[in-house]
Amino acid sequence: MSVKKMHADEVHTDADLVRRLLAAQCPQWANLSIEPVPSSGTDNALYRLGADMVVRLPRIHWARGQVEKEHRWLPMLATHLPLAIPVPLAKGMPAEGYPWSWSVTPWFDGNDAMVEPTLDLHRAAIELAEFIAALRRIDCCGGPAPGRHNAFRGVPLEARDSFTRSAIAQLVGIVDTDAAIAAWEAALRAPVWDAAPLWIHGDVDPRNLVVEKGRLSAVIDWGCLGVGDPAYDLTVGWTLLSGESRDAFRSVLGADDATWARARGLVLSQAVIALPYYFETNPVIVSMARRGIDEVLADHESKT
Repeated sequence: MSVKKMHADEVHTDADLVRRLLAAQCPQWANLSIEPVPSSGTDNALYRLGADMVVRLPRIHWARGQVEKEHRWLPMLATHLPLAIPVPLAKGMPAEGYPWSWSVTPWFDGNDAMVEPTLDLHRAAIELAEFIAALRRIDCCGGPAPGRHNAFRGVPLEARDSFTRSAIAQLVGIVDTDAAIAAWEAALRAPVWDAAPLWIHGDVDPRNLVVEKGRLSAVIDWGCLGVGDPAYDLTVGWTLLSGESRDAFRSVLGADDATWARARGLVLSQAVIALPYYFETNPVIVSMARRGIDEVLADHESKT
C-alpha cells in the first residue's frame, strides 16, 4: 500500500519499498509491521513501524536535505526543550530505486491539535510560548540559514512579496482580495527583524502539535528548521489560537508590535500561497488556510 500523492512530481513510495530498505539497512526492524500513515504533511511520506517508530521518506525534491539537517541538530535541541521532539533513531541511504536519504524516528501517541477536542487552548498557548522561548534561547551558531531546505522560512517578509501578491490575484472570488492586499501591505510596513537570527521550528501549526490526554506532549516535523526571523514561529497564534488564548501566547512570549505584525502577515502569505496549490489534493491544508485568512483579515480589520 502506498501513500497518496500530493505533488505531480513526487517520488512514489509504498510499504514494500520501506520493507526492502529496512531489510538491507536496518535489519533489526525489518520484521516489524509497516503501515502507511494518513497525513496532510506535504514533504514526507510516513510509514508506521511497529508500535513506537515511524519511517519518514522525503516525497519531493525540495525536502531531500531535511534528513541530514534533522540528524545533525535535533539531538542537541532536544536537550533544551520542554516538550518532546522526534530525535532520529536511524538514517537510511538511497537504495531500491528511492533517490534520497530517509530516517526512522520515534512515534508519538496522541492526536494533532487540529482534531483533538479536549485540548485546553489557554494552557496550550502558554506551553507553546514557553517552548518557543526555550528554542530561541539555544545558541544558533552554525545553524542553517533560510533556504530551499526549509521553504525559506526565516527570510524577511519583503522576500515573499511578489509570491504573495501573485497568489492573492489567483483568489479573486474566493477570498476578499482587496482586504487581503491591505492586510499584507500593513504587515510589510512593520519594521524588519534587525537583531541576530534565532532558532525557528518554521512550521508551528496544529498538525505538528501532538496532544495526549488533553495536553501538548510533542512538537513534530522539523523539516523547516532554521535560523532567522522569529516571527515565523508565531503564526500558530492565528492558525490554532484566538481571543484570550492568542493574547496569552503573545504575553508569555513578550512579542513586540513589529514581530506580531510580521507574524500576522506570514499567516496570510502562507495561506494564500497554499490555498490554490493544494485546492484539489489536501483538504486539511485548504481548511487551515481558509481559517488563517479569515482570522488575519478579522484581526487586521479590528486594528484599523
